[in-house]
Amino acid sequence: MTTPSLWSAGRYDAVGERIAHIAGQLCDAVERRRPLRGSDVVDLGCGTGSAALAASARGARVTGVDLTPELLTIARGRAGADAVTWRCADASATGLPDDSFDVALSNMGIIFVEPGTQVRELARLVKPEGVLAFSAWVRDSANPLFDPVVAVLGPPAAASFSPEQWGDADTVTDRLAPHFDDIELDRGLHHWQFESMAAALRFLQEESPVHVATFRRAADQRDRLAAGFEAALQPHVDNVGTVHFTAPYVVVSATRRS
Repeated sequence: MTTPSLWSAGRYDAVGERIAHIAGQLCDAVERRRPLRGSDVVDLGCGTGSAALAASARGARVTGVDLTPELLTIARGRAGADAVTWRCADASATGLPDDSFDVALSNMGIIFVEPGTQVRELARLVKPEGVLAFSAWVRDSANPLFDPVVAVLGPPAAASFSPEQWGDADTVTDRLAPHFDDIELDRGLHHWQFESMAAALRFLQEESPVHVATFRRAADQRDRLAAGFEAALQPHVDNVGTVHFTAPYVVVSATRRS
């Protein structure tokens, strides 16, 4: 599910900017367990660097890892980026040394990676009594950014995992418990907001990599897909034309077993 070509489609930084506030919550979750200052931190699936830069600003020594060179280029150009070591690699096969980090972070990154190999890599990288913190979307009964895809193109092909599984407490516990203790899920609501319907549709058709790739796949169904998104978003338009709605997510934190 995670390939460089997927995440370089569109303009990922338009997504990264919107979810950057969650990176601060990841850092808060870590600091309830240990200080970030002076810690060695890896940000896996770092994208354009929101979690890496947030941890660095709190005094951590940070390595940001992502599979997509284009996203790392953007990250390297951001304020504070010179203090971070950036590495182009798969989040589940980083090539970094065993037990080399006090903390592993990921802001909506590792949830797109095959979970078995990803958890083994996390357990390999994080020192005993080190901390893991990552964010994940939670499956909701209605999702205007996803439901039209199913309505127009049909349900996705059967897969062994999906990103939203990381939003389920039982699944998280089953996956992490062999290597991590004190597993906690802190729930939140992300506020999606667009200045107009046109801006929302532009985000979907030109900026959000997952949606841009979906529109490419839709081929001669693109107009129908756009109409489906507009219909799904219409109930969320206020009296001045702003589109806004919430999406649930969790911040998962845990401590590496000693």
